[in-house]
Amino acid sequence: MRLRSSRLLTAGLLVSAWGAQAAPAVSEPPAPGAPSAAPAIVLANHRAVYDLSLAEGSGTRSVESARGRIVIDFRGDACRGYTMLTRQVTELSSGESGTRLSDMRSTTFEGGEGREFRFKTTTLTNNQPAAPVDGTASEQGDALTVKLKGGPKPFTVAGPVLFPSEHMRRLIDAARAGQSTVSVKVYDGSDDGKKVYDTFAVIGHTATGPAPAADSARDKPLRDGPLAGMPHWPVRLSYYTEGAGERTPIYTLGFDLYENGVSGALKLDYGDFAILGDMTALDIDAKAGRGDKDSGKGCTP
Repeated sequence: MRLRSSRLLTAGLLVSAWGAQAAPAVSEPPAPGAPSAAPAIVLANHRAVYDLSLAEGSGTRSVESARGRIVIDFRGDACRGYTMLTRQVTELSSGESGTRLSDMRSTTFEGGEGREFRFKTTTLTNNQPAAPVDGTASEQGDALTVKLKGGPKPFTVAGPVLFPSEHMRRLIDAARAGQSTVSVKVYDGSDDGKKVYDTFAVIGHTATGPAPAADSARDKPLRDGPLAGMPHWPVRLSYYTEGAGERTPIYTLGFDLYENGVSGALKLDYGDFAILGDMTALDIDAKAGRGDKDSGKGCTP
């Protein structure tokens, strides 16, 4: 019964619900007859809470029950960069191995241009602390260099490699354009901070309106709030260890991706069991998070 707790919700986590109500960029109107530009992707400030439970009929039942909560606080803009604070507590129970309680706290900062990333994660498992994961990653030309505090010497991997916020933007761009798949490398500092992941996303058709009746008990802040009529897409995002040839994903995240970056209908599939994430609260700061760059004014040096 192994749970990669620091990978539970990163795509957004990191997927995890990003941003709030999108606002169009301020720009000059297009020339007569010219196509209008798509509104800028704005990852606005927010605080989201997800309650976790075991998905019914999932896997081999190696996990008999699951509960927990994820709290995410996301701040920043495309000029100053993005900071995300995550607290995730998960309790898994099995008749064979007993109960496993994981308490993970993570702080990340991503530069607005997607060229630098800082991260620190601390984890308690059954109240026993693990070594913290603390480091930085930076884009240098066509490569990514990672430095871990107290770890081995820095290592470099061939790029391009995306950080979480830039990955989310790439998915939204692809969904808007009607693309059905996105395949990129992603680095988010999770696990031991030493891994770059190959990711493959499958994007479904655009949907609008509230969730169907069968899902009416889930994600109430998305069904009843200002996002109820916003376009969104079903996404299935798989993470793989780097390599070639046919591989089995180590983790798959299913979610509804809203046009502004918010995610709902979470399902975290670990192969032998799966966990559902039900959004129970979403607090949006509609006035914050729009840096000068997103407002069409350019970033102030």
